[in-house]
Amino acid sequence: MKNIYLAGGCFWGVEEYFSRIHGVVATEVGYANGHKENPTYEEVCTGITGHAETTYIEYDEKIISLEDLLEKFWRIINPTLLNRQGPDIGNQYRTGIYYTDPSDLDIINKTLEEEQKKYKEPIVTEIMELKSFYKAEAYHQDYLKKNPGGYCHIDLSR
Repeated sequence: MKNIYLAGGCFWGVEEYFSRIHGVVATEVGYANGHKENPTYEEVCTGITGHAETTYIEYDEKIISLEDLLEKFWRIINPTLLNRQGPDIGNQYRTGIYYTDPSDLDIINKTLEEEQKKYKEPIVTEIMELKSFYKAEAYHQDYLKKNPGGYCHIDLSR
């Protein structure tokens, strides 16, 4: 199994979207690459912890490739928006691809180059090694499964 961490605005929709993809075996939402240990949701929402709302994705690379996952990721975000997606605004809503396996970087950069061809504006999605990830509170996990009518800025039919 392999993993990747994706930030695409509010993590509820990102988690729900990827949990439906064949080959994804586990998802979990949390807070990535900030400077405070074990932040709470309320602290992250202030914008001062530096964390991005992020979804951990574990996948079976025999079923789905990282390239295919990233193609789906690019489809559900606007990578040219800084610190916002949909109506959500703040640095915790920035977009990012955070990797744990350095050999994934070539694939990530290749998909970035392909995606940039679709935009006149520069892509501002962070691409960096995962520095930290703290699991979000239980009520955030599988939020849209527990609350099917809950808020989501992502078109889950894509």
